Order: sequence, then structure tokens, then C-alpha cells
Amino acid sequence: MKRRSFLRTAAASASCSVFINLSGWGQTRDTSPPSLPGPGPGPGAGGGSKTALFEGEPHLRLVDHECDLLVAGGGLAGVCAALAAARHGARVLLVQDRSRLGGNSSSEVKMHVVGADMSGGRPGWREGGIIEELRLEDAVHNPQRSREMWDLLLYDKVKSESNITLLLDTAVCAAEVRDGRIQRALARSDKQETLHRIAARLYADCTGDCRLGLEAGADLRTGRESRAEFGESLALEKADSQTLGSSILFTSRDFGRPMPFTPPKWARKVTKEMLRFRSVKSWEYGYWWVEWGGDLDTIRDEERIRFELLRIALGVWDYIKNSGEHPSSANWALDWLGMVPGKRGSRRLLGDYILKEQDLMGTAEPLYDGVCIGGWSMDDHPPTGFDRPEERPARQVPPPFPYNIPLRSLHSRNLGNLFMAGRNLSATHVAFTSTRVMATCAVMGQAVGTAAAYCLQHQLSPRQLSSDRQRVAELQQMLLRDDQTIMGLRNTDPLDLARQASVTASACLAESDPAHVINGLVRDLPGKLDNRWSAELGAGAHLDLEWPAPQTLRTVQITFDTGFHRPLTLTHQDSFNAKMVRGPQPETVRDYELLYRPADDAPWTSLGAVSGNYQRLRRHHFPPFTAKALRLKVTATNGSKEARVYEIRCYAD
Repeated sequence: MKRRSFLRTAAASASCSVFINLSGWGQTRDTSPPSLPGPGPGPGAGGGSKTALFEGEPHLRLVDHECDLLVAGGGLAGVCAALAAARHGARVLLVQDRSRLGGNSSSEVKMHVVGADMSGGRPGWREGGIIEELRLEDAVHNPQRSREMWDLLLYDKVKSESNITLLLDTAVCAAEVRDGRIQRALARSDKQETLHRIAARLYADCTGDCRLGLEAGADLRTGRESRAEFGESLALEKADSQTLGSSILFTSRDFGRPMPFTPPKWARKVTKEMLRFRSVKSWEYGYWWVEWGGDLDTIRDEERIRFELLRIALGVWDYIKNSGEHPSSANWALDWLGMVPGKRGSRRLLGDYILKEQDLMGTAEPLYDGVCIGGWSMDDHPPTGFDRPEERPARQVPPPFPYNIPLRSLHSRNLGNLFMAGRNLSATHVAFTSTRVMATCAVMGQAVGTAAAYCLQHQLSPRQLSSDRQRVAELQQMLLRDDQTIMGLRNTDPLDLARQASVTASACLAESDPAHVINGLVRDLPGKLDNRWSAELGAGAHLDLEWPAPQTLRTVQITFDTGFHRPLTLTHQDSFNAKMVRGPQPETVRDYELLYRPADDAPWTSLGAVSGNYQRLRRHHFPPFTAKALRLKVTATNGSKEARVYEIRCYAD
């Protein structure tokens, strides 16, 4: 092909993205074949019988959707936001631009999920809620540590929620805004030759790169602030546009025979001096410090960043295999090399509050609207990453204790119906270096999904919710009921009838008073027994709640011990994995029975028995029954000799 012909062809192809704009949104025609399939089953799916007349896009069909909440982005923030909102009754449409969920935790990147408990030697602060549910499911059903099975677990969780419609391989590409509110969003799937036009009451940007907010005109910022702007001691003297770089990981295994390696000609030549501050002690699971590109545009320069990261990763593997410094690598070979850079930073949306260093260090005024916790170190990296071998690859300053993230940092300051969660929360660069890790992104997602459901139920905007302290307190109690941790708060839910009961037990270990199960707190730090009931299991142990007068109950909720003092995640690093239990956590109650007594002199009647439990939070719904007393009888655990319970709640609804 001649150069001139090639340029004409390239220009015609480019029109596919250049000419997609909002001017064609209202133009439709009824000339589609009758057999044209509509959207898959799910809530809010609209007609699929019309094709859009987009200039330059005559072959893309247009499908309309209506929903309560559009969640853009299917990383852990987006997954948890969608699950939380759907479980509270909202009709959710979840849009993910790749073929799998999980973002940086997925099989495309394979970064392990870390959070508040893994920074600065802080055991006991593993996140509760939906991310704990996912971690426990993975530990039990994926002991082989397959990242593809993690992908499947997330897919199953989302598809099993009847209130969620999932669109994979689909990216938000435009938004229509009127009077400071998003009216509709447009999402594009080239694989399905489909444009999805989505009308929602609320929107949540969980894309990491702020794509929905960008298209809608939300206020945002990039780069690193100056020390003077927010008075942060860890900030730069002078602001710049740089951020953290991206990484590409690899995995390898021992094949039991010599496995030679010849790098591509374009791989970097890595020397011992380049690794002065970068440890090579094992090589089964690549290196986060294979990092590069924070001085570029981590979105628009991703192809350049990908190539350079591959050059570095293969150069490091060549050094391991062929430098002579690591002869024990002779039988090892790569069995996976990432092709999708794991991105750390790009844009950040601006909310009514910008989280900053002082909030993390506990030197600022307490935040009244905390809805989730963070706790990872303020973990800053040189933007050029591997190209600065003379610098340590990270500066880590741990907060003194976990901190709260406010709701005001999770909704837009200039778009009235836009939430955000994950890497694009409203924070300074310094604070962002802590909040960016995936377990923290996940609990932000749960907070946003729950807040969106609350707003929908009460017909509020995000700002109307976050500025009303009484309503914020109600939201916080909803989150605590769902096992979300918020620093400084405990269960004070007036609807929880268990709080009105007296509590006794068959027995208890020293300091593990049965009344702990209604004190409103659901975790203990290592070596403490302040907030749980424990008893020797023996032939069985039971815990009784008794009321002054009979109560009508429908829901009983129990929070068990799942070993928060240990880390729990999916990792291919053997030394990290050795610290975990890849299966049911031994402290967790496995088999139990719920019984009730309608009057003082009545016999105990079984409500039902459970066997094989491994989850922390269990809810049981029954037809209404009248109970003067309720009994939890524990008959087996997953390994411990003790029955352990943190909380029992009872509700009439």
C-alpha cells in the first residue's frame, strides 16, 4: 500500500472515534433487522431494535438502559459498589472496559489485595464487609491460588445479584449533563458493535482514571501538590504534574530441569548496580518495583509505558537467569508475563472535601462523615521508577492508626449526582499514596454503593446526604450493620433488638464476657478479648439472649471470628502466602444451630441448623416468630477448640 493510500485509510478508520459525539444521541431509525438481539436479561435493560445514526458509525446498534445507579469501572471499588447498592435494593448497571472484573487484582495484572492491616506491622485491622466476604470465598474455593478462579469468583458474585446488569468489554465514552447533573452516559463496546445509552438517577465513577467524571466535566486534578497548598510535610516544595508509575508483574516456577532463557533483543540489560535498592531474593512472583512512567501521561502514554515495563521485566529476568548471581534459578522459567500495566495513579476527582496528610496522621479535626477506613502507609515512589536506581523505590510513612475516609471525598463537588470510589477519590497526592491500595478502594466502593442506595430511598443528592449529620449517622449505622469498619463508631442501631436483651452463656473464657456480643464492636486487636465471647467447645457451647418481654423477630445476624490478626489475600509470592490460611479460617464457627423459646417455661424450638460455614457475617431470615429468648448453639469450628462470636443482632424486619 502506498503511503498516501495508507493515510487515507487511517483517517477513515480514525473517524470511528473522532465523530462519536452527543449530537447523534437523539437520532434513531427503525430499519434494524427484526432478529437483532437486544440486551441480555437484567433490570433496566431497554430496547435493542433501533440503530443509532452516529456520524461515521452507521453499523453500531444503539441500546437504551434505565437504572437507579450506573457504576463505571469493574475493579474492586466498582464491584463492591455494585454489590452494596444492589443488595440494598437499587437497580444497578455495572460497566467494565475489560473482559473480566477485578482491575489490578485480576488475572491480567495479578497484584495482591492489600489494605489497612498490612502496613507498619498492624495486625488485626483487616477490612470487613464485602471485601472480607470475597477474600474468604477465595481462600476456601481457590486453595490452588489460581488468579483466573478469582476472576470467576467476582463474575459469579456480580451475576448472582438479580439487581445488577453487567456489561463487560464496554467503556464509558461520553456523558450528557444538564443543570449540573448527569442525564445520560454513553458506553461503547466495539466487540459487540453496540453503543449503550444509559439513563440513571445516580452515577458512580470507579474507573480509576476518572473517565466518567472527565466526560461529564467534573472538577479534577492531576499531579502532586506543593507543600504550601495544604501544609503537608510529605509534599513537594513545588507542585508538578507527575504521579506514581505503573508496574508489570510476572510469575515463574521450578520445572525440575535446566530451563535456559534468551531475552528479546529489545530487553534492557540490567546490572547489579541497578538493583542496589531492589531486592532479588525469590522470583516466583515478580516485583512491584518494576515500575516506570509516572513522569508521563499514564493514560495516553500507556502503550509506551507497557513496552518499557516489558523491557525492564525481561531484563530483570535475564539478570536472574544469566548473570551468575542466582545459580539456584537454573530450573526456573517464566510461566506468565503481564501485558496490562498495573496502574497506580492518574487523575483524581474533587469532592466537597479533599483528604490530606493531616487526616491520615490524626492531626486534623475529626471527620464527622467517615464511611470506611484506610491504613496503608503513605507510600510514595519516584515517578520515573526503575530509571532512578540511586533512589530507594519507595518512601513509606505509616499512619499511627487506621483513619476514616469521609463521604464528602466520595462525591463530586460540581456534579450533583456523581459519586466516586477507588483511586479517583478526592485526595491530595500524599493522601492518595495510602488510599490507592485495593482493599481500601473496595471499602470505598461499599460505602458509595450503600450511600447511593440510601440517597435513592430518601430522594437525596449525595451532597444533601453528606451535609446532613443525622442522615450521615443513619448511613454509618447501615454500613456497620454490613460489617464495614468505621473508626470511633459502634453499633447503636435502634432497630437492633438484641441490644435490649440480657446475655448469658454456657461458659466463657476469662475476659470474654458473653455481653460482648451486644457491645457494638466486632473486632479485637491481637491478645485482646474485649469484644467477643469465647468458650471451650467441648460437646457444644451456647449463648442465650433473653428479653424482659417477648419480641417478634424475623432476622438474626451473627458476626464470627475469621482471624483478622492474619493477612488474607490471593498472592503468588510463596513467603507471603505462608502467613495465611488458604481455606476456612480455623477460628470460624463451622456448625451451629439457632433456637428460640416463646415463653419462660416453653421448650427450646429449633429455627434451623447450619453446617460448613466459613463466612464472618451470616444473616438468617425467617417468617415472623415470637421469642422470649434466643439461643445460638455452636457444635463445631473449622479447627479451633473455642467457639468465638463477636456480635448477634436481631431485627423485626
